[in-house]
Amino acid sequence: MQIQMDGRTALITGGSRGLGRAMALKFARAGANVAITARRKDVLEETKAEIEAASDSKVGAYPCDVTDAGQIAAMHEAVSADFGTIDILVNNAGSAVRGKFEELTDEVWQADFDLKVFAAIRTSRLVLPGMKAQKWGRIINILNGAAKAPGAEGAPTAVSRAAGMSIMKILSKEYASHNILVNALCTGIIVTDLWDRAYKNQTSGMSFEEFIAEKGRDVPLGRMGTAEEYANMACFLASDAASYITGVAINVDGGRSPVV
Repeated sequence: MQIQMDGRTALITGGSRGLGRAMALKFARAGANVAITARRKDVLEETKAEIEAASDSKVGAYPCDVTDAGQIAAMHEAVSADFGTIDILVNNAGSAVRGKFEELTDEVWQADFDLKVFAAIRTSRLVLPGMKAQKWGRIINILNGAAKAPGAEGAPTAVSRAAGMSIMKILSKEYASHNILVNALCTGIIVTDLWDRAYKNQTSGMSFEEFIAEKGRDVPLGRMGTAEEYANMACFLASDAASYITGVAINVDGGRSPVV
């Protein structure tokens, strides 16, 4: 299936590295204009240049700390001024934080919810009026498998990701009549720069390829996923090809999740 997104504008939070970068690159190659946002301006500009070199799409980079409501509002205003209506929003900003429940402070909980829950709420709230006016929109919340199947010591991330799934379901029902489709991706273990850092902190003496192969051994498909494979699903959901899909959280995890 050839996905074309010509004329669409996508805003991707956490768009400078990892899955955000992969999705931005995929969207741009499919014809969409892309606005990426993250905290570090220098990394954003590197990724912007990379996407521009690989596509003919318009690309914008907007430094923003999405835990700050004022910065989100200013970022949205700047993107809207440069691109017009935002057709596609990918709420991708996040990090993996987990620990023993009794040791998690209020500050840890609040920081996690500010980054993963309130950022998605605030950004979605800003783009929805434009999507309603044009009767077309896509919102994708990036979650992980713990949103469906949390384990011991999985807080706070498992809880904030479950909240993200609930937000997705609510929006999918509330805005279906406006042709705004809202879905989520539940992420498994995917090879990104996060694993580069994990590799550098290990002392086994394995090569990076051996390290990745070891980490993916217990996945039913027998390997870790690639960022490009992940971006393929996001691109599909953001396109007209997914016109009858809303309110679902799709596992992109090689069969790793114990639940559907």
